[in-house]
Amino acid sequence: MEQLPNLNGLRAFEAAGRHLTFRAAAEELGVTQGAVAQQVRQLEAVLGLALFDRLPKGLALSEAGRGYHGRVAGAFQELRAATAALRPEPGQVTISVTPSFAAKWLIPNMSGLAEAHPEIDLRILATEKLSSFHGGGIDLAVRQGQPPFGASLEARLLFRQELIAVAAPGLLGAEGADVSSAQLARLPKLRDAHGLWPAFLSQLGVAEDSGRGLGLSQTALAIDAARAGQGVALVSRFLVARDLADGSLLQVTDTVMRGAQDFYLLAQRGRRSELVAAVMGWLVATAEAQAGAGA
Repeated sequence: MEQLPNLNGLRAFEAAGRHLTFRAAAEELGVTQGAVAQQVRQLEAVLGLALFDRLPKGLALSEAGRGYHGRVAGAFQELRAATAALRPEPGQVTISVTPSFAAKWLIPNMSGLAEAHPEIDLRILATEKLSSFHGGGIDLAVRQGQPPFGASLEARLLFRQELIAVAAPGLLGAEGADVSSAQLARLPKLRDAHGLWPAFLSQLGVAEDSGRGLGLSQTALAIDAARAGQGVALVSRFLVARDLADGSLLQVTDTVMRGAQDFYLLAQRGRRSELVAAVMGWLVATAEAQAGAGA
């Protein structure tokens, strides 16, 4: 493998490229201005090209230096992130959830966790990707699926997937929530990435008859579009419990479709910190309380 340049030279170049002065880079790195300038010159000698244009009042990245600096800075950021994941801050718990779960359930309920455990600094990683407990620096995850999830994981059920059709009162007009199956078939549909509308309409014994609708990549966007009167969304009941309670959304039919992908809290088996255990307990207790209350 081709030998990499000296790491000190790369650090000096990365800092100098951000500040565009050797003096500021030296202050950040805790060395002399001359040392930074020498390390950069040595790096340029190894690479065989100039990384900076030396100006009377500072530095400017050369054309080659701009492209190189972007990649070097990205590599140092990855190193910082990897190190931070191995050495989490005291009191910090990181949970990986989907963007829709974060926006429509976790964040609206965060005040309850803050009141019960003010000592916990919860970090939310909102992503559709499956995160790794080993390399991803996460303590907990919430995902849809079916057990078993693997011998190394403990899974706690948070919510059953109970899908309901919801819409804004203005879309339904005078009928309100008293919508027949045939009328629902004609209303515009909001379709997320799960694609469950055909199965829901089949359960009602009708076929799609609206000829129009809106496709969205996330359930949270479908809920927002439904609140804005853009169509009918098919969503898990617990994600819209607050909207149903305040009247911004109405359930347009009593039909409920059970999905195959329930929402589970996942954690590594074995020993875990008191803070992680506290967050797990709060999540499970809050979900159980809301499910028991009809959320």
